[in-house]
Amino acid sequence: MANYPTPHINAKPEDFARTVLMPGDPLRAKYIAENFLENPVLINNVRGVQGYTGTYEGTRVTVMASGMGMPSIGIYSYELFNFFGVENIMRIGSAGSYHKDVKIRDIVIGQGACTDSRFAEHFHLPGTFAPIASWKMLETCVETAKELGANYHVGNLVSSDVFYGDEADLADNFKAMNSWAKMGVMAVEMEAAGLYMNAARAGKNALAICTISDSLVTGEATSAEERQSSFTQMMELALKTAVKLDRM
Repeated sequence: MANYPTPHINAKPEDFARTVLMPGDPLRAKYIAENFLENPVLINNVRGVQGYTGTYEGTRVTVMASGMGMPSIGIYSYELFNFFGVENIMRIGSAGSYHKDVKIRDIVIGQGACTDSRFAEHFHLPGTFAPIASWKMLETCVETAKELGANYHVGNLVSSDVFYGDEADLADNFKAMNSWAKMGVMAVEMEAAGLYMNAARAGKNALAICTISDSLVTGEATSAEERQSSFTQMMELALKTAVKLDRM
């Protein structure tokens, strides 16, 4: 039995809803809590990783930051799934587009998550593991995206361990991008694969929903302020999906 608090979460299981929304940025968690949730309560602030629980359309929902990268979301999702009784985690973050038809502010719903990480090795598998979203969450989210009239795509993400690569020149950067893009990968981010693996191991559910913040094809990009507070359609999509999951 786990002792509370854990090293990273100063809360108790009853403080959390069944479904947790996980933006990378603690300020985005704060923004969602203050602008979408009714009666939000701060339940965690260890290391500035803010977590809030409140209600949305009458359903109890938690939003808590994950930090950046698979090691960080790996810690928080592991503790939430295994120690705090959370059933569903939705990553809501930003991603860089690998295709000209996946445009700035479009939403990509991650059916699967490739990775250049060695995160899977600690599970001691005799082959290559394919991290995928939970079907129940994926199906519910797609249905909700249609209802909202969102500009969305469903497909493969790639979760990278590296934001600043050591490629010799710009041509090598495009070569790396094209290697994933030719296999149908839509966008790059840094967390989904680790989340999907932890969910699989714990027998829980996970989904990544990402708004395109920049295009590696066209060079367009959004600002840090926009990423923090203007990706409201993704936030609404995640919250409405959480409501439907709670009623299943």
